[in-house]
Amino acid sequence: MTSEPKKKAEDITVSASDEQQEQPPGKLHKLFDRNFLDYTSYVIRERAIPDIDDGLKPVQRRILQTLYNMDDGRFHKVANVVGETMKLHPHGDQSIFAALVNLANKNYLIDRQGNFGNIYTGDQASAARYIECRLTPMARETLFNKDITAFIHSYDGRMQEPVSLPSKLPLLLLLGAEGIAVGMATKIMPHNFRELLQCQIKYLEKKDFTLYPDFPKGGIVDASAYDHGNGRLRCRAKIDITDEKTITITELPYTLTTQALMDSVEKAAKAGKLKISSINDYTAEKVEVEIKLSRGIYAEETIDALYAFTDCELSVSPNLVVIRENMPCIVSVEEVLRHNTDKLKQDLETELRIEKDRLLEKLHARKLEQIFIEERLYKQIEEQTSYKAVTATVREALIPFTDELIRKATKADIERLLEIRIKKISRYDLNKQQKEIRALERGIAVIEKHLKDIVLFTKKYLEGILNKYGEAFPRQSELKSFDEVNARAAALSNIQVAYHQESGFLGHKVKAENIKKDSEFACSELDRILLIFKNGMYKVINVPDKLFVGSDVIWIGVVDNGLVFNLIYRAGAVNLSYVKRFKMPKFILNREYRLFEEHKRSTIQLLRTGEKDIRARISLVPSSRARYNSLEIEMDDYLIKGVAAKGKRVSSRVVRRVTDLTGKPKKNEPVLATLPGVERGTESL
Repeated sequence: MTSEPKKKAEDITVSASDEQQEQPPGKLHKLFDRNFLDYTSYVIRERAIPDIDDGLKPVQRRILQTLYNMDDGRFHKVANVVGETMKLHPHGDQSIFAALVNLANKNYLIDRQGNFGNIYTGDQASAARYIECRLTPMARETLFNKDITAFIHSYDGRMQEPVSLPSKLPLLLLLGAEGIAVGMATKIMPHNFRELLQCQIKYLEKKDFTLYPDFPKGGIVDASAYDHGNGRLRCRAKIDITDEKTITITELPYTLTTQALMDSVEKAAKAGKLKISSINDYTAEKVEVEIKLSRGIYAEETIDALYAFTDCELSVSPNLVVIRENMPCIVSVEEVLRHNTDKLKQDLETELRIEKDRLLEKLHARKLEQIFIEERLYKQIEEQTSYKAVTATVREALIPFTDELIRKATKADIERLLEIRIKKISRYDLNKQQKEIRALERGIAVIEKHLKDIVLFTKKYLEGILNKYGEAFPRQSELKSFDEVNARAAALSNIQVAYHQESGFLGHKVKAENIKKDSEFACSELDRILLIFKNGMYKVINVPDKLFVGSDVIWIGVVDNGLVFNLIYRAGAVNLSYVKRFKMPKFILNREYRLFEEHKRSTIQLLRTGEKDIRARISLVPSSRARYNSLEIEMDDYLIKGVAAKGKRVSSRVVRRVTDLTGKPKKNEPVLATLPGVERGTESL
């Protein structure tokens, strides 16, 4: 009875799997693939990545076009601007408002009235109904021209929006941009207005140029690793020393606010990396963050710690991704500027040709009118009885004057002549008409001259913009190369590490009772501790809370690459002593190394740090034949070699005792370089 149901279940399973294999590939996967690609393409091109031609994202382009449509010279409520922009932008008012505030705070294209927030403190703008804006004169002059702008239908088909604004400024590099799309992101640095236009002029003159970022918050920028719009930048706050106990931060790194800066300083202070008594933010139109230092701490000692442990120094990784010909690509700043300059030259040439055609049409109309009135051609139509006959008569009358006209007269030209009123004919001023014609001819001649040398015209245009607006935009950031701050050197030595030789414990939580003064030293949490044992083994560890290391440790100190070790040891295999000098060896944390070959009788007889004036007395095992039983050596006589070197033999006789004649350790030597019973002399075993 039980086998039959099992058999049916197996049959069902097999039939179901067979049916599944027979089904065609699911349409759902294709739908997902197609829709996801459409979404990806839309986000990249229509939301996150700016276009190389005008340097704008779609929302920014729609805001500027709306402001141009609304422009009457007066301020408009931002709420009204946002509402009008929604006719072009299908993604809601919050994204429009945020983009408008961001554009306005860059101070190039939008004039502000009201509280638009504070880029230094990170304070938000007031509600859209309370603040106002309008286009700046520079934006009106350089961004718009209907004659050379291509328009498309908006998302609902009710309005027209520009495909790209005919910007005469390199907005992409001027404003900078950040955006995250599907599978890619862009991070374009802002640059200085004057430097951009000067580099455009250099490009037109076929000279080399180099561009570096300029940030609105100022600061110090190290662009040594900046790779033409990509690579890496290091940005620092500008720090002034008001007095020996007060530090004032007056400029900020890119993207940082005073609130974020203060949070990072307070976090470092709580972690013990800084010692401050207070920090206050007095920022208004300019950055002013004041730091008061604790007792015993001075400003010059604290600046490196601020750069090492707080956001006073930040690293920025630019990524210059743009849309070019409807495709995302990575380019360089020089390539972008060359593209924008070539486009400017092309747009100016197009504008000149359009203006020339407009002036030619005006000149043609003026000459037609002059001939029609001066030659009294209107008299010939008095006896005509039909409109067709009138137009034919005027056309025939103009034939003898064809060479004087700009082009052949058309039906529209004849209709305009027939619309001239008698009042205008009777009051016709020949001198005034001649003056207007000469002015039009001069204008056409000037345009033709510019068209012959469009490069020179473009250069003069840029110089005009530079002279008109350049003074308002000086460089904010200081370009300067600076070295990496050594965090270990900048860290406060606020941890007291002790070694209790009897118990064998080491750490900053080891109680200081019954611990000798030369077994205790100060270090920071970033330091590394070097341990050297009597049998020649050594290792490097992090600063421990409490760690058992044994009682055979004869040297403990902070790792310092400048240390020089002077070592005398007994090689147990031959029972002879050797001397060698070496610098701080390379290491991997918590890994054991040896100063000499391991042997049960091998031991250190003297270990002292220092580069000069290290002396020792060597006491030898007495011999009846020997002329002397002791000798003195100067460590300076021995070369500094690697830690793996065997060293030089002290004597062919057995060394009984080694006595240090140098005296007390100097201040710059590790405190624990002279543990009892080691450097004062050790009896041979």
